[in-house]
Amino acid sequence: MEIKVYDFMTGFMEHLARIPKDRIGVLIGKGGETRKLIEKASGGSLQIDSQSGEVNIIWDSETIDPIVRMKMPDLIMAIGRGLAPKRALQLLNDDIFLRMYDIREWVGRQPNQVRRMRSRLIGTNGRIRSLIEEMSGCEISIYGSTVLIIGDDESLLIAGPAIEGILRGSEHGTVLYGLEQDRRKQRLQSRSLESYQDKTTESQSGFEALVPGLASARRKAARKFKNTQINIEDQNEINDMLELAEDEEIVYEEE
Repeated sequence: MEIKVYDFMTGFMEHLARIPKDRIGVLIGKGGETRKLIEKASGGSLQIDSQSGEVNIIWDSETIDPIVRMKMPDLIMAIGRGLAPKRALQLLNDDIFLRMYDIREWVGRQPNQVRRMRSRLIGTNGRIRSLIEEMSGCEISIYGSTVLIIGDDESLLIAGPAIEGILRGSEHGTVLYGLEQDRRKQRLQSRSLESYQDKTTESQSGFEALVPGLASARRKAARKFKNTQINIEDQNEINDMLELAEDEEIVYEEE
């Protein structure tokens, strides 16, 4: 969809998304509470057309956050596709992303096939959806013919294949087994990275022990770059600032 931007003297209006009419009330909230919450988090002013479902936002050119601006359409779309507003607000974080699937692209447009796939994705008493959320760390919303998941990169790498597996017709047991395997691999990779970092730290410590005076030189360099704005009422800070290292001395010379 083409985004239309309208310039004003101190800001501009931008189109965000079009949401179903039955989600407009959720976006606004009781007494406009949700709308105000989103405006406070984004720094913009929402313009909601209750007839068409079109949602625009007016930005202040001087205070706009480019990351928030980029992610606002996803936030509005997530609310429009069934996600609770407080959960959707996570999308304004730098490391949280949205992925959306249209069930009709996998099973066709027959209503009974869409309903059948929705049931498979949700599971009895919501168990399948809950398991995928629990094992991946993602948030999942199933609304109409849309499946929406939000989470960080690692979570999406686990939840995405599980959702796609069900959409392709795989059995729940097969999908959950693959989900557990993916989570286990991710944990092993995380542990390997932590182990490598620990070894790197140990290696650096060992190197300092092999090079006489290296640790002292590093402390001296750090002291030189230390912030000189100290509390003049704190005698300890003053003494620390004036303290000389073992290899430093003051030499007085006459000109």
